[in-house]
This record gives sequence, C-alpha cells and structure tokens, in this order.
Amino acid sequence: MRKRLLRSFALFFLPFIGSLLIRFIYWSSKKHFHLPQQIPDEPVIFAFWHGDLLMQPYLYYQFRKNPKAKVLISDHFDGKIIAKVITYFKFETIHGSTTRNGAKVLINGIRSLKEGYDIGITPDGPKGPRHEVADGIVVMAQKTESKVITFHCIPSHYIQLKSWDRFSIPKPFGELNFYASEPISLEDMEFETARELIKSKMLAHDVALK
Repeated sequence: MRKRLLRSFALFFLPFIGSLLIRFIYWSSKKHFHLPQQIPDEPVIFAFWHGDLLMQPYLYYQFRKNPKAKVLISDHFDGKIIAKVITYFKFETIHGSTTRNGAKVLINGIRSLKEGYDIGITPDGPKGPRHEVADGIVVMAQKTESKVITFHCIPSHYIQLKSWDRFSIPKPFGELNFYASEPISLEDMEFETARELIKSKMLAHDVALK
C-alpha cells in the first residue's frame, strides 16, 4: 500500500518537476546546433540513446516547429514518468518496447508513420544492453521506407548516473552541442548491415560521453 502511494505521488509530481528542470537547463545553457543540410518534410524516425534522451525535445524543435511526433516509451515505472514528462513538450507516446510486446509496438509505430507522425525511439531501450541497436528501428524504417536521423546532445558539464544506460543530466550554465545526422535510408539493405549502419552513426559523437 505504501509503495503504491509513493509511486502515485512520484507520478504526479516528478514529471512536472522534471519538465521544469529540463527547461531550466536548456535556457541557462549556451546552445550549438549541428543540423543536416536537408530536413525531410515526410515523417522520419529520430533515434537517440536511452542515456541521452533528456534534452532531445529541443533538437526535434529545430526540425518541426509544430511537433507531430510519438515516442516509444516502455511500460516500466520509469517509462511512465518519462511519458508524462514528454507530454509537457507536446509529444504523444506509444507504450511498450520493441523487445516486450514487440509486434504490437511495431505495428503501432508503422501505423503512426503512415499517418504522418514522426517516431522517436531509443534503440537500446528500455533495459539495454547499452548502445546496442535492437531490431525495431530497422523493421519500422524498412517497412515504411522512412529515413532515420540520429540525435545527440553533448553537454560540456554533466552528471552521469550509475544506471545501466549511464543516464546523463547536463549541468545548468554550460554548453549544449546538439547533433543530428543526415537522413539515413535503409531501403534494400541487408538487415544486419542496416543495424550496424545505425549503430555506427549513433556512436559518432559518443566519445564525449563515456
């Protein structure tokens, strides 16, 4: 009973506090955006590591001034908190993961892409292994012929948690370097080749965050 009450309390207060923290970090920091030369009009899949998801809404806003995106979020308790946080940034959610109830999540993701939504996904979520790309992103991209754009946020100063994903929290009043790759097409590509391509693109800026 007590655990249930604590969780209800956390689900009520933490998302609001978290959204304020994200906004404070962003507005107190100096920002640098490194964007692709061409930004597709059609729906795309935005990919970012689970440990690097905190500031990604602001990179997405550089692509879409009127957000129309759904983010794949796990059904775990921390996933529920994240889902509530991102609603403050005008994102919708698809609950589940590509490893648990994978078929249902993939069907919902594919349908959403066809309906004109961008999809945000953490290829190594919800529980790792860290920086390993699961099948889901490749399946969605190839089934819908959607391009993939990888996202990174590299802070000058940050706190790194001892979680499986080494979740990074930028410190206020520093610098934030946002990187987005050129759109990546996985059409007619062998599955493992496509997976390795996504992984290599996503690791391109990871040297800054160990």
